[in-house]
Amino acid sequence: MEHRNALLVDIELSEANGYAERDTALELLGRLPASKRRRTVAGDKGYDTKDFVADVHDLGFTPHIAPNTTRQRSTIDGRTTRHEGHATSQRIRKRIEEPFGWIKTIAGGRKLRYIGRARNRAWFLMTGAVYNIIRIGALDATPA
Repeated sequence: MEHRNALLVDIELSEANGYAERDTALELLGRLPASKRRRTVAGDKGYDTKDFVADVHDLGFTPHIAPNTTRQRSTIDGRTTRHEGHATSQRIRKRIEEPFGWIKTIAGGRKLRYIGRARNRAWFLMTGAVYNIIRIGALDATPA
């Protein structure tokens, strides 16, 4: 999701296991075109692992991950958290829950509808596109 207008940039349906979110996030970041501008990626404490942060750096992104302070040492250090951009990313990252809430309540995505991952993935991608269309309509209706 891009932060300025809360539009979905890319979505993917994956198997629910302990590593799927981080693996899928790296896959989605890898799909983005290269850029000369500094790019950041925000995430919650579940993304604060040594491997994920290293892979995000390798892809050319600055990880704005919430530090996991429940264990002895976080992989996100003060060099990242001291910047105002990190605080902004942490505040705005909660917006990603809005499309998923809409998909579950309005679009009927509480349970999978079809047999097979391919059909459910197609439904999920179309639903994400519909969310973006509705969101663009709402953005267009707001005065500048």
